[in-house]
Amino acid sequence: MKVAIYSRGLDTEQENPLVILLEELSRYDIAILLYDTLLEKFNIPEHLTRKIKYFGGHEDLDDSIDCLISLGGDGTMLDTVTLVKDKNIPVLGINFGRLGFLASISREDLASAVEALVNHTFLIDKRTLLHLDANIPLFGEGPFALNEFAIHKRDISPMIKIHTYLNGEFLNTYWADGLIVATPTGSTGYNLSCNGPIVFPESSSFVITPVAPHNLNVRSIIVPDNNIISFEVEGRADQFICALDARREIVPKTIQLAVRKEQFDISLIRLSENSFLSTLRSKLTWGLDKRN
Repeated sequence: MKVAIYSRGLDTEQENPLVILLEELSRYDIAILLYDTLLEKFNIPEHLTRKIKYFGGHEDLDDSIDCLISLGGDGTMLDTVTLVKDKNIPVLGINFGRLGFLASISREDLASAVEALVNHTFLIDKRTLLHLDANIPLFGEGPFALNEFAIHKRDISPMIKIHTYLNGEFLNTYWADGLIVATPTGSTGYNLSCNGPIVFPESSSFVITPVAPHNLNVRSIIVPDNNIISFEVEGRADQFICALDARREIVPKTIQLAVRKEQFDISLIRLSENSFLSTLRSKLTWGLDKRN
């Protein structure tokens, strides 16, 4: 078995959990690929470094890897998606961050997570990605997102008008600070904070949610994910912001944009007890009301 480990950066107090993870993997003779910056930052014991190889990016990963372990919060998981791309490497998220909707396994469960990998007693959830098309190059080799695509006005500029179309048919003009197109996975993220609905991961849909709309009767809408959603933007400012998950670019308002379902998906590993409903209850603190 071969496992890769990625993190965008751990605090010094998180060195011990990293070493514990490496010890657990080594105990089962699992081949380890470690993200190279982690070696530079932490003092990993020599008996472990002798068994570890290193990688620096997407090009160093191949189909011989059985799993990529993400150490961090949900932002780290989103980074991991851009590393894996279309290589169909399952991703296991261990939460070293705060909320942890995507990275739902706690650091206290490191040993049981490794045991589940070894014994194949885990489940794989297939998650839809969305793809961004534009008439100018955007986001390099990663024009896709697991959570959402967003259009947003810049800084303190006035609100923008976003003309939105489904498969070429006019849907609505949103007078707003911005607009979100979220996947089911992203429905619990930025979309939720803008009063958008929570959507089950397997629902095969996108959620279109305005950000601070000027018209109070404008609300979120759920559309099938086989739609191509395109946009034309008007505003007093000459530029606005395009975002894919945590990545963003400043673009001219003359740009042509459209989002659609990506041709590949991402595989997320979860332990059998970590269902979507249990994650909702724990992360949103449902059930704490004593009347329940």
